[in-house]
Amino acid sequence: MKFNQNKIRFALRFLTGILFVMILTSGRCSNQNNKEEKENANSGIEVKFSQTDWRKEAKEMVDHQIRSRNVSNKSVLKVMEETPRHNFVPDSYRRYAYTDQPLPIGEGQTISQPYIVALMTELLELQGDEKVLEIGTGSGYQAAILSQLTREVYTIEIVEPLYELSTAILEQMGFDNVKVKLGDGYQGWIEHAPFDAIIITAAPPEIPPKLIEQLKPGGKMVLPVGTVTQELKVVTKTLDGKIMERTEIGVRFVPMVHPKDSLKKNR
Repeated sequence: MKFNQNKIRFALRFLTGILFVMILTSGRCSNQNNKEEKENANSGIEVKFSQTDWRKEAKEMVDHQIRSRNVSNKSVLKVMEETPRHNFVPDSYRRYAYTDQPLPIGEGQTISQPYIVALMTELLELQGDEKVLEIGTGSGYQAAILSQLTREVYTIEIVEPLYELSTAILEQMGFDNVKVKLGDGYQGWIEHAPFDAIIITAAPPEIPPKLIEQLKPGGKMVLPVGTVTQELKVVTKTLDGKIMERTEIGVRFVPMVHPKDSLKKNR
């Protein structure tokens, strides 16, 4: 009986040792995989989603998050379904790329909720031949959506690491009609004004006057406005230069960055 107990103890220790080695090996493999995924994320290339996987998730995103909330423009829905959103999201958040929420992209900024991207794009009422100005490039997702719906997109990012990131992603993905600038969005892009449409993806406390000036008569601007409380507004400049605005919904965006705030972040 004593011999049998010793055999049992030995067997248990042996199995425990094997289990420990398996766990350790698994952990090392997992760490290696995580390292490779981060390297791929930093290069702008996504390997976690197969072509079938992301297209299925994108379709579900459009069906359940966007179309169900009365965004009905067929061109907008098609582009939202055909654009791989996970390529614009940091590796640690890519599993959530097609979920109904904004996601961090670094530097205190976010990629907007898919529904909000679709809604703001639809509100511009693009016909396909416009020159559009975007303020707040972020990781480049909104610019990528716009580039497939219009002739030219000019987009300004004030945070240098995001400017570099978005430029790399948009170039790698072949969005050749998008021009990215590092600069102050409050000043617009006077060299290419006037614009048929302007979209702002961060919230200024009030509508920036210089952007109103750079909006073409007959054009539309869509933007969130406010500090503690924010509203999504559509601003229209009539053909005779009058400014009209309406409020769509309450929203929550990151604040539109001033140059001094950007300098503080980069120090």
